Amino acid sequence: MDISPRQTSGCTGTAHLGIRVVVRQLNSGLGATLVAALTGNEDPRSSYKWARDSGPEPRTDAVQRLLLAHRAWSVVSANEGEHVARLWFIGANPWLDETSPIEAISAMESKKVMDAAQAMIDDSFVG
Repeated sequence: MDISPRQTSGCTGTAHLGIRVVVRQLNSGLGATLVAALTGNEDPRSSYKWARDSGPEPRTDAVQRLLLAHRAWSVVSANEGEHVARLWFIGANPWLDETSPIEAISAMESKKVMDAAQAMIDDSFVG
């Protein structure tokens, strides 16, 4: 199995960050509403609360989704830029059966999301 160095560095970087830093970076790149949506939380302010040092901790399932989102964000934004990465997160994606990465992350389709991120940076198409 070939693992791109770019994909590996996104995973490694995310693993070393605290959840508050992850949330801050996602809030900055995607906005609080999308960050809350990908965790299944209906309150868009929840991600601001999670980002505060004195704020509440996200639920375990939300943490898993946040870490997956951060890994995908790191891969796509490092290679394509933040504007393209944000559009990638919200747009229909042929690698994800025409759902958005936000929806796929919410459904915890980790492998599909990371494969779609890699396909984006490799500029490969669904055949």
